[in-house]
Amino acid sequence: MTQALEPKLYTPDEYLALELASETRSEYRNGAMIPMTGGTPDHNEIAINLASLLKSALRGKPYRIFGADQRLWIPDRNLYTYPDVMVVEKPLQLQTGRTDTVMNPCFIAEVLSKSTQDYDHGEKFSAYRSIDSFREYLLIDQYSIHVEHYVKTAANQWLLSEYDDPTVTLSLNTAAAQIEIITLYENIDIDGV
Repeated sequence: MTQALEPKLYTPDEYLALELASETRSEYRNGAMIPMTGGTPDHNEIAINLASLLKSALRGKPYRIFGADQRLWIPDRNLYTYPDVMVVEKPLQLQTGRTDTVMNPCFIAEVLSKSTQDYDHGEKFSAYRSIDSFREYLLIDQYSIHVEHYVKTAANQWLLSEYDDPTVTLSLNTAAAQIEIITLYENIDIDGV
């Protein structure tokens, strides 16, 4: 009888050394390295659309906008991850001893894919909520017009608003940015858009 091999577990320092030398990105979940698959063209387009809209809306305000190559460390969950889009209020809070890993996002967005949507809704959102500065979460469906917008209203309280109408304007709490749903899906071939 063959026994299943236990996955190798890594320390955070081992993960970071391997990650820096690797051509592909991996998420670090409590010792396990999880390879991140590449996104679809629609996934990437939606993330770029959102980042561009945020960059324009937040110009001149004390925020930095990051895409999927920016690593986030969540110490309470022993998790390194790469959100699709992140807004971080200045000054950046970097992981001690690192110049490439942020810790203080106030806004995170994930573009949902079939393989990650359950994780993005569940365990990953739970991990994000353990970050003190985090107060706004956007989940964008890449296959149909559907956006879920979570806003922290008090300790342990989040308000959910859902949007399926491309003509609606979404009001983000982060620096009072306004985003039309249709602009998130620009260049995406979805019926009704």
